Amino acid sequence: MDNDGLPAPSEGLLVTHFLTVRDVARSRRFYSEVIGGRVVLAENPCIVRLANSWIIMNPGGGPTPDKPEVTLVPPDDPHTVSAFINLRVADIEACYAQWSAKGAEFLTPPIDRRAEIRCYLRDPDGYLIEVGQATGMLEGIFARTDKDSG
Repeated sequence: MDNDGLPAPSEGLLVTHFLTVRDVARSRRFYSEVIGGRVVLAENPCIVRLANSWIIMNPGGGPTPDKPEVTLVPPDDPHTVSAFINLRVADIEACYAQWSAKGAEFLTPPIDRRAEIRCYLRDPDGYLIEVGQATGMLEGIFARTDKDSG
């Protein structure tokens, strides 16, 4: 892959994440200026390189020949989520402080969940983003299961 960081593998595959957004410029600023990604393509579609992956963003729209009967829309209800972005970081406290200072609004501060420390924030369109730092899982300590609690 080359082409100035475009997600275009010369062999095999790579994973990108597509987001339907209300305002491409606003989302581009969030993923580049707040989260620290690098803008690879400004629009049509907007592509931001984020660590070892890419976020691809475009406005919503109706069906196209390659996806008949499919309409793309940004999230409607912030309390119902079927998928989210999961970012893994080396130092969650530093990340939380840095991104908060740049305007990120987290649902809670980082919380120790035994296997990891994690917290969540939303992007400008309401997409949920988990930010986690592996802690206990590195030592074989994982999240509690139902059988662990009783």
